[in-house]
Amino acid sequence: MQTLPKPPGLAGSYVKAVLPRRRPPGATLPTEVLRLAPTLPSEDHVRRYAKVCGYSEAPAHLPPLYPHIAAFPLAMRLMTSPAFPYPVLGMVHLSNRIDHIRPITATEPLTYEVWTENLRPHPKGKAFDVRSRALSNDTPVWDETSTYLARGKGEGTTPPWPTRDFTTPSLTETWQVTQSTIRTYAATSGDRNPIHLHPLTARLFGFPRSIAHGMWTKARSLASLSSAALLPDAYTATTDFRAPVLLPATPEFRAASTSEGTAFALRRPNDEKEHLRGLITPLEP
Repeated sequence: MQTLPKPPGLAGSYVKAVLPRRRPPGATLPTEVLRLAPTLPSEDHVRRYAKVCGYSEAPAHLPPLYPHIAAFPLAMRLMTSPAFPYPVLGMVHLSNRIDHIRPITATEPLTYEVWTENLRPHPKGKAFDVRSRALSNDTPVWDETSTYLARGKGEGTTPPWPTRDFTTPSLTETWQVTQSTIRTYAATSGDRNPIHLHPLTARLFGFPRSIAHGMWTKARSLASLSSAALLPDAYTATTDFRAPVLLPATPEFRAASTSEGTAFALRRPNDEKEHLRGLITPLEP
């Protein structure tokens, strides 16, 4: 395990991401774990993040996906290291799961640990997980699994898309998602992938227009659920990303109570094609 005294700079990681380089032989993930010494978030940064993610005012606790962006520089350093076997640009974010173990105050220093694991076949290439963990006084308070796809020769079949009933939603909203919103999120989160920033750079990667970050759509979803008092103090939030949100957009957000928990989805209003589908389940103490 390597402990860093401060977050690594993202500029250097992005330079490594765009420069061509030789990949290590074989296809194995690095075994290194990066650990960030206890850090305290900036009050202004938390406020700006909360605002762009849809909170009407700064929440009393850290927004549930704020630890994701705090750990993001560590994840980028791992995925642009010489030992990482796949190029970062062009990767697809397939899904995200967080265990929100308890509310986290904005005044408690957190230690972050990030590593990669579980490289496996996928019908469109190889899938793997980026694991992130936040600890307070060496006790885990937040845990994340983000699954990515490195495109290439694939094998196997795609798991079925979960079927859930939204005919009687407990919450329905229409969002206005603009390029300005997503550029603000990119600046706040540090995720400046060119597919999000401008239509021209998005076209280089096969998108007709720039697209919203998947993690912004999930963060915005959790903000809506929080405002509607549909989030318990401790919960698991799983999300599968299906279709990108092309900018600008006016997607419809729905949430409904099910036997599994609170289900939510973001869909296009014209044909109801889903951008994401998620589920909130209470987490046992």
